[in-house]
Amino acid sequence: MSRLAKKPIIIPEKVKVAEATGNLNVTGPLGSLILKMNPLVNIKISDKQIELSSVGNSLRARALLGTYASHLKNMVTGVVSGFKKQLLIEGVGFKVAQVGDLLTFNLGFSHQIKVTVPKTLKVTIDKNEISISGASKEVVGQFAAEIRALKKPEPYKGKGIRYSDEVILRKQGKKVVA
Repeated sequence: MSRLAKKPIIIPEKVKVAEATGNLNVTGPLGSLILKMNPLVNIKISDKQIELSSVGNSLRARALLGTYASHLKNMVTGVVSGFKKQLLIEGVGFKVAQVGDLLTFNLGFSHQIKVTVPKTLKVTIDKNEISISGASKEVVGQFAAEIRALKKPEPYKGKGIRYSDEVILRKQGKKVVA
């Protein structure tokens, strides 16, 4: 059994957890999230905690048990406090502008790149810093990864889009022979 699944998941006061036909709904101050449950995982909801157990002792059932425990913890955390990722844009002439739910990037290409922000996320831009926040850890991380993939940081000058806590290992450039 997974170490994560051995401990019950505590439900805060502001959060409501309900089980409907094969789905688990978690609702809190920052929104509502839905998780489709696998039949190999049993869920028991009491008034203050959630307990998970596996059906049978197969390898797949035990693996899913830890996965679902992690997903549920992330969902409860997300609807209470949310998740946030910050990206930095570095480079001469590299910039981003936001109009409604559309982000327009100038990244040194011959054209602008336009990206639509998902409805469940909140994106704020301060000069060359992009802050992405939302209730779902998966959606926040996926959208941040898609933005970073537009122009990955290069190792010589560090130009591109990177996470705020990411360290770019710099390479030495060409040496001039005298």
